[in-house]
Formats: sequence, C-alpha cells, structure tokens
Amino acid sequence: MDRTDTGRNVLFVVLDTVRKDHLSVYDYDRPTTPALEEFANEAAVYEQAVSPAPWTLPVHASMFTGLYPSEHGASQENPYLEDATTLAESLSETHRSACYSSNAWITPYTHLTDGFDDQDNFFEVMPGDFLSGPLAKVWKTMNDNDHLRAVADWLVSVGNMVHEYTASGEGADSKTPEVIDKSKQFIAAAERDGENWFQFVNLMDAHLPYHPPQEYADEFAPGVDSTAVCQNSKEYNSGARDIDADEFDDLQGLYDAEIRHMDAQLDRLFSWMREEGVWEDTMVVVCADHGELFGEHDLYGHEFCIYDPLVNVPCMVKHPDVDAERHDEQFEMLDLYHTVLDHAGGDAPGSLTADATAVDFDPARSLLRDEHRAFDDPAFDGSERDRGEYAFVEYYRPVVELKQLEQKASAAGIALEEDSRFYSRMRASRRTDAKYVRNERIDDEFYRLDDDPGETRDLAGGARGEATAEDEAAMDAVEAALAAFEDRRGGEWKVVEDDDVLADMDEDAKDRLQDLGYLE
Repeated sequence: MDRTDTGRNVLFVVLDTVRKDHLSVYDYDRPTTPALEEFANEAAVYEQAVSPAPWTLPVHASMFTGLYPSEHGASQENPYLEDATTLAESLSETHRSACYSSNAWITPYTHLTDGFDDQDNFFEVMPGDFLSGPLAKVWKTMNDNDHLRAVADWLVSVGNMVHEYTASGEGADSKTPEVIDKSKQFIAAAERDGENWFQFVNLMDAHLPYHPPQEYADEFAPGVDSTAVCQNSKEYNSGARDIDADEFDDLQGLYDAEIRHMDAQLDRLFSWMREEGVWEDTMVVVCADHGELFGEHDLYGHEFCIYDPLVNVPCMVKHPDVDAERHDEQFEMLDLYHTVLDHAGGDAPGSLTADATAVDFDPARSLLRDEHRAFDDPAFDGSERDRGEYAFVEYYRPVVELKQLEQKASAAGIALEEDSRFYSRMRASRRTDAKYVRNERIDDEFYRLDDDPGETRDLAGGARGEATAEDEAAMDAVEAALAAFEDRRGGEWKVVEDDDVLADMDEDAKDRLQDLGYLE
C-alpha cells in the first residue's frame, strides 16, 4: 500500500465525556487545556458543534459512517454497528489506519473498529466479552419485553458488579499515556514505510469514575478523596444518594484534573509530531463525543436527556483550508466523516471512498468547503430557513444504564415511574437560537437558547405562559424541522413485541439463551 501523494494524514482525537465549558480554550476560568489553547493558534475552534447523541456508541458510529443514529442503528437496544461501511474501510486502499482507545464500546464486538489495520482497547473495567457477539443481541429492545427482561437484568447485573468492583482508585489507572505511546509508534512506522495514515484515538479519563494523577488532583481538587465522593451517577439519578453543591464542586475538580491530564498527554503527542516533521502534513481533529451533567436538571452523568451540556460539544480542526479563528456556525458531528474524506481522499474521483457501499462524500458536509451546510432542500415544506441551520439529536433507551438505575432504586426502596425520562426515547431539532425536544413518555420541551442557554425555562411546558409570539414562531419552526427529519429518517418509535425480538435473534443467540435456561 504505497502512498500515492503526500499531505493526506489524519489524526482524529476524541476526548470522551468532555463538556465544552470546562475547557480553558473555550474560556473556562480554570487552566484545564493550555496545550489546546496553543493548538487554537493554528486551528479552527467551533462553538456550535452538535453531537447526534449523548453517548459513545451512536456518536462514534455517526462520525465513522456519516449516518444519523436512526440510520446506522447502533444503540444499547442494538449494540452493534451493522451493515454500514466505516471511514477506515473507505480509506483502506489509501491509508494505513489504527484505532486506540480505552472505551469499552470502541471494540471489534461493536464493529466500530471495522476497517482499521490495527486496533487496541485499553479498557480494563468491563470485560469486552460482556458486550460481545450474540449475547449482546439479547439486549435489543429488552425494556419492551417482559418475558425476556430477566435475561437483560442478569447480564447487566453481572457487568455492573464487575464495574463497581474494579473501577476504584487502585483499579482504574489512566491508560492515556499508553494510548499516546502506541499512537506514536504507529505514526512512526507508517512514516517509515512511506504510507499515508489515519490515526483515531479516544481518551477516556474524563468519564466516570474520576481518579486523576496526583499532580493534577493537587492542582484542581486539593484535598479531595476520589474514593469518598459519589462516583456512580445512577445512585444520584435514582434518588438513592443525595449530592450537595460542595460534593458536586469536588467532583468537578476531579473532572477538571482528568481533562488537564489528557491535555498534557496531547501536548506530548503534538510536540513529538512537530519534532518528527509530520505535523504540517496532518489534518488534526480534536473533539468530544458528548459532555457530562453535574446536577443540572437534577441529573448526573450523560443519560436520560439531550440537553446542551451533553450535545453541544467542543470541536477544533487544524487544516490549511479552515481559518484559525472562532467559528459560530452550527454543524453536526457526522460532518466530520465528510471532512476527513475530503482531506484524506484528495483528488480521487467519485465519492472519495474505496467502498461503493459507503455514504458518498457530500461537499455540503465538509468543513473544508465554502459550501459547507448549503443544502439544496429546505428544512421543511414552506420553510424560509435553510436546512443547514438545523442539527438533529437522537437518543434511544439506555439499556445498561437503565438496569443499573433500577438496581440502585430497588436497593433504596424507591419505585421508578415508567412514564418518566428514564424510560423515554428522545429526539431534538436544534438551531443556534432554539431547540425542540420530542420525548417518548413525557411532555415535549422547547427552549430559546439565545435567551436561556441553560435550558431552564421550558416554553412548551411549565413556562408556556411566558412565551412571546416570537417564541411561538420559533417553536413551530423547530418542531416542523424535527417532524420533517423524522419523516425522512423513519418516523415514530415502534413498540416491539416479544415475537419480534425472537425473530431478530440469530440461532447462536437462541442457543445461548437455551443453555442458560431462559428459552425452551
């Protein structure tokens, strides 16, 4: 696989679970990201990047395929990326590729690593086999099926016990230095062999639980014992455990320390690339897949909602065709698929992919093009606003987190209300000034982000009486854009019956269930 031309290298870094307003490069008042501040001197810094979901699997699947979650289908109801061509597969004829992460969802079991020449997963908390093969198919739509609920309960209970036992201060050391070391080795080998390369990295430090290196804990969370604060979001969300403002401050200090550690490790990688002479020929993307909540909306973590701290994510791109300045235009993170193709594909004809089944390159979705987000069709029939002004978010039922939430609630003698956000699937349409959220089991929500960036006044609900005529017009438009998106992407959520689940299972899954005694 010889290099056909030069200057097509790609370094794609995801800072897992990092919210934008905790980065000093985005004007946070604590020095969490000095290296990224330096990086911003030569990179575009985007203020309005919108993630298609609030958690890892569907977001990475979208960035790797150019598809929305409802199109690629990867969710906890169906924890696989199936029948989709990945970015690594599309670049297989022109680039040597590697995927290194410490996230349990980015594994061969979920197919997110399909197409990469090399992959390594440094996640030590939950065994990869727990998310693997036919057993994972059992989880699909399990909340809608009383007869098979025991299967999901058993599987997830085992995983949760393993996670809580091993994810301690002593058992969850950061693997980020090893990820960076292996990335350097991969890049050096590709350069030595004269090949273009595509390096994907996911850094997991800012995901619960937080146990930062001592030097950064001393700076950002002095005196905080990371084993004494609440490191399980389901305890709080279920109502089994209260967290006061001081404890949330301590948690955010630990979180900031984790971000500072990742920034230092990125500085180590970036400095090495400059020294090795590969920096100039490389497009560098640094972003988050989703953020985190610390008590906002009475939630902790990144489940059960699609509020902006989770989906309006940081994103920075170094490339000669984008201006190194702040950019306020909204775009969707699946646009990064097209942006990487645009850079890495070079002047190749057609879709710029090596696989005819891949999503075709769309210049209107490339950040490198002047026509970025200039789609031909309107947002909805009769709309005067361009479709490029809207971004869409989708959230399916979080099977793993929901089971753990139920366990925590049950242990505390708490009964969860099924007509609640915990059991709701959700979709949103977002403009920079307004956002409409469609909820499956609770009332829809609408927020004016320009006046209420914290999404504290639901103008479709309790604050409806405060809505002005301008608010009502914005609500109608954003909801209409969401309805049009739903028409294009599959319509209403479907109720799945027991027979449907069994029909979806392959024979290996049924055999395993028989071995466990759950099926006759």
